Amino acid sequence: MMLDEILQNRRSIRNYQDKPVSLVTIRSIIKDSTLAPSAGNEQPWKYLVVSNKAMLDRISDECRQNFIKRIAANPGDPAKKYEKMLQNESFHIFYHAPAVVFIMGETNVKNLVADCSLAACYFMFLATSKGLGTCWVNFATAISNPELRNELGIPANLKIVAPLALGYPKKIPAIHPRKKPHILNVIE
Repeated sequence: MMLDEILQNRRSIRNYQDKPVSLVTIRSIIKDSTLAPSAGNEQPWKYLVVSNKAMLDRISDECRQNFIKRIAANPGDPAKKYEKMLQNESFHIFYHAPAVVFIMGETNVKNLVADCSLAACYFMFLATSKGLGTCWVNFATAISNPELRNELGIPANLKIVAPLALGYPKKIPAIHPRKKPHILNVIE
């Protein structure tokens, strides 16, 4: 696939085939995603791959509950618009994707969010080029239970930046209309 085709075909996928993604494929995508630029060439990203269905269910439940508590504590929270969806016990934050790749790094890295976001973009483009779909699931940044984090191998000093659901799409939805670029000024 050419880059313009990848850009045209990348979508947030929320409906996956019941088909596993091989660890060889995931490792290949991860390896190539590390070609992303990073501030000062720090390359701070660390990856966690979870394809165990029971563990994905546990993470989904933990994060749903954490967001419900967060909204209850602050009714003005922007996540309030998702409250009903999150309260639905059958809602799975990963849309039952067969795998989730978490991109994270040490909290003391100044440009962590930008660096990990760039790696996540590369990851999503690479996945698209291989016929896979992704969805950045920000709900999954809310893993706070120390026991669960320990089980996953996420030390307290790591911040989850980009949880990416990964799998084979049942279908690729149409592109949503895009706004015209807002160029503030061109100075020649």
